[in-house]
Amino acid sequence: MRPGPRNLVTDVAGLRVGNAEDHGVKTGVTVLVADRPFVAGVSVMGGAPGTRETDLLAPDRLVQEVDALVLSGGSALGLDAASGVADALRAAGRGFAVGDQRVPIVPAAILFDLGNGGRKDWDVNPYGRLGRAALAAAACDFALGTAGAGTGATARGMKGGLGSASAVIEGGYTVGALVAVNALGSPVAGEGGSGAGHFWAGPWEIDGEFGGVGAPPAVAWQPEAEFAPDKRAGEATTIAIVATDAHLTQAQATRLAVAAQDGIARALVPSHTLLDGDLVFAAATGERPLGDPLADTFRLGHAAACCLARAIARAVWAAVPAPGDPLPTWRQRYGG
Repeated sequence: MRPGPRNLVTDVAGLRVGNAEDHGVKTGVTVLVADRPFVAGVSVMGGAPGTRETDLLAPDRLVQEVDALVLSGGSALGLDAASGVADALRAAGRGFAVGDQRVPIVPAAILFDLGNGGRKDWDVNPYGRLGRAALAAAACDFALGTAGAGTGATARGMKGGLGSASAVIEGGYTVGALVAVNALGSPVAGEGGSGAGHFWAGPWEIDGEFGGVGAPPAVAWQPEAEFAPDKRAGEATTIAIVATDAHLTQAQATRLAVAAQDGIARALVPSHTLLDGDLVFAAATGERPLGDPLADTFRLGHAAACCLARAIARAVWAAVPAPGDPLPTWRQRYGG
């Protein structure tokens, strides 16, 4: 397993990602889109999700492909980002054909960033505008850290962010992950001592992609050191997309999303809590047929989990400070 040339989800050929931010509001939107519709699935394991059109991603639904996937800040207000994306796609002639009309299929997930110090007294919901801007900015290269849906994110005492990573695996398949980290759990091991600042995802790091500080030293569980939640219900989540160029059915894409949830558990402790809205979309462009449906889907799932763990650490590591931040970045906190 090795990273693709960009070490981004856009190493999956045909995919593009766009970010848009409002740094005054401290929020943003990230859009994943392709030149044509693609198969998608979803897995929701957090107890406080905020979503749009995830029910239609079940394998027994009529629509089997989507036009774009959206990750957004703004809590439920951020779901309007998907409407902005859908409007722009419809204007471009994209969407599911219904008679003489086109209806773009744009599933979305949101995170809560309304308490991060930014200006939230807008008269007009900004997320439709940000969705359109993110779609217009879609490209193969895009920013990580304090960007897109990760602009206002936080993660256990520090800034969260937007992350991505990729891998090329046996059979020549490419797998990638894209994630906005706004978690209740911590991305690092320990608050003090030799393990402070070491990413839980450290064992899966490749070529120093998130600082090269190494895996956490052996950490014995100390029940008395377990922390209480620092966010309230509905204020935390990790929302992600894993993607591949393999030809997958919607059922296989759903299993890919389920397998990728392991990446969240490897990189954030604790994860999948009642207070998080942890969700993973899966996208499959279908460019490479499966050689062995059993062995190949097994490898794809494992690679998706590894990529997602790496992407989570990259998100936090790449965050940068901004005026009015209520929390430090990882680099400010640990001197990296």
